[in-house]
Parts: sequence; C-alpha cells; structure tokens
Amino acid sequence: MVKLIALDMDGTLLTPGHEISPRNKAAISKAMERGVQVVVATGRAFYEAHGIINKLDMKLPYICLNGAEVRNESSEVMTTNALNAELIEQAADVFRAEDIFYQVYTDRAIYTASIEQDIEIFKDLSTQMGQKPEEDKIRRFMEERLERGTLIETDDYKSIFEREDENVLKLLAASSSKPKLVRAKNSLYEIGNLAVSASAPHNIELTHVNAQKGIALANVAEIMGIDMKDVMAVGDNLNDISMLKRAGISVAMGNAASEVKGIADKVTATNIEDGVAIAIEEALEEMDKEKAGARDTEA
Repeated sequence: MVKLIALDMDGTLLTPGHEISPRNKAAISKAMERGVQVVVATGRAFYEAHGIINKLDMKLPYICLNGAEVRNESSEVMTTNALNAELIEQAADVFRAEDIFYQVYTDRAIYTASIEQDIEIFKDLSTQMGQKPEEDKIRRFMEERLERGTLIETDDYKSIFEREDENVLKLLAASSSKPKLVRAKNSLYEIGNLAVSASAPHNIELTHVNAQKGIALANVAEIMGIDMKDVMAVGDNLNDISMLKRAGISVAMGNAASEVKGIADKVTATNIEDGVAIAIEEALEEMDKEKAGARDTEA
C-alpha cells in the first residue's frame, strides 16, 4: 500500500510551462487527505523550486539538487551533501578541458559565467521538448531570477569555490556536442565519489556520490517510519533513476527517457497529459481495493 509518493518536478509534475496543472494539484491533495505523504524530489535548488511548489498551498518536504539538500515540511534544512574542494577542482578541470559551459549551484544561489549561454540552453531545451522557443519569455524569466538574486552572473567561479560560508551542492554542465558530453562523463566517472546524471539529453548534473535522489528518499522514508516497499516514485530522466530503483513502485512519465522507462514498473501519461495525477489516482484506487479485500477477509 502506498504511504509515500516522491515526485520529480521538471518533465514530471510540471507542465512544459513550469506550472502545476489543476488535476495534478487535486490528486496530490486527495492523496494527502487519505494520509499519504508526498515529497518533492527535484534537481532544482530549494530557492528555485519553492516558488512553484508553494502554489499548492501544502507543506511538503523537499529533496533538492538531486539529494544534495533535504528540507522538512517547514522548509528547514535537514541534511546537506556538498562537493569538497578537491572534487570541484577535478570536475572543473574536466569541463575546461572539453570546453563545456557549466553553472555552479550553491546553498545560496546559482552562478553562471554567461546569461546569454543560459538563454541558449533554455531555448535548446524547449526545442528538445517539442516546443517553439519563446526567447522573450526566457529572457524575462532570467531577469526575474537576477532580480531575486537566485541567479548571479560572474566570471570568477574560483572565489565561490574558496568561500567557507557557502556550500557548492551541484555543477550543471551543458553542451550541444554529444561527443564532448560522453568524454566528460567518462572522465568524471574515473574521478570517483561523484554522482553523474542528467536532467536533459544535452546536460550533465554533478553532485557528491551521497547526493542522489534514491539515497535521500530512503532517508526521508526512514525518518517517516515508512518501508520503501510502500513508496511510489515518479520521474522522467536519468537523475530520477536512483529513486525509481529504490522505490517499491516506480513510475516513468510518458515523456520519460527510454532508460527510465526501461527500469520502471509502469509508464503513465506525459506531463502534458497529467501523468502524475493519473499515477496517483491509480495508486489510490489500488489502496481502496486492498482495504476492501482486507475487510472481506476479516468478514
């Protein structure tokens, strides 16, 4: 019986327009009314995710930056798994050697060496999702992040790495060159103590080896006193695989990467078609059947 549901955000809970559909919101609300716990498990930083999730008007725990940071339902930091200076320098050397653009995610902000490069990445991502890139909308989004201070443009990553009062939690690299990404991934695997994943075909998400959604989800479930066999995880990309493998019920989105569909127990509809809501509704129906069966047995 499902007691905890872990939901990825981009490509899963969110529509391509980065919104939560009414049906998805209603399904989450119904699950929580039935006593099912819900946790957000995202590659986003808390300060980028909370503004969207907050619209649900529900207090939920967060697994952020692929597990590098975990927050409780009151948004308090419970655990942090940061990259140490040695790992950061080794990873940065790999990206420099392949001339791959990358961003630095800390517990305070996202740092980028080029806003224009960020815009091109967003445009490319829209194209990959079958959408026509809306550059004006993307630029407004970037401007809002700059104004909030959650995105900072800088030409000095080294000073960020050397700060003692700021934790580097994730590096996000992107390139349109598949050979470069493949070579970089192979080099990163050789370093060790790194979790190398992706949230889109043309990027690399890099965290500490202990910062994975699956590990964080298992810790959250343990704190809640829930067995992993009673956990359902829903995701769409490579950074979701670790939690899909650990969950008792794994659900891939209809728009998920083939590798994700290959390891999932079931495939739901796409994020455009309210796949999350459908998966939750089916889980609640199964709960009803199990309870009805238990009552019949007792009778």
